[in-house]
Amino acid sequence: MSELAEEMMLDFMNGVESGITAAKERYKERKGLDKDRPTWDPDKIKWEEARGASGPYERSEDVNSTDFKSLLKDLVQHNGKLSKEGYFYWLFKNGTTIGRKKRGHGAA
Repeated sequence: MSELAEEMMLDFMNGVESGITAAKERYKERKGLDKDRPTWDPDKIKWEEARGASGPYERSEDVNSTDFKSLLKDLVQHNGKLSKEGYFYWLFKNGTTIGRKKRGHGAA
């Protein structure tokens, strides 16, 4: 095979591979299979009412919950703070307590 034919074949294969990768990503996004998408459900975590300097909030130390562990991991990846579905979540300095508060109510 000539050098030009080899280059053309490699360009073609790279183009096909790129198209396949883009199609897979689009499929994962539509089906909710995006690996970066949070895998935790806050309704499956035990929350306790608490009060701080900025008013009422909820806190959790539900370390036996897989959803808590996933949220904790997500918080660590986002420097200890993130928002989801109208709530602001943060990680306390002890690294094992998570707080949450409805956005727009004095959340940090």
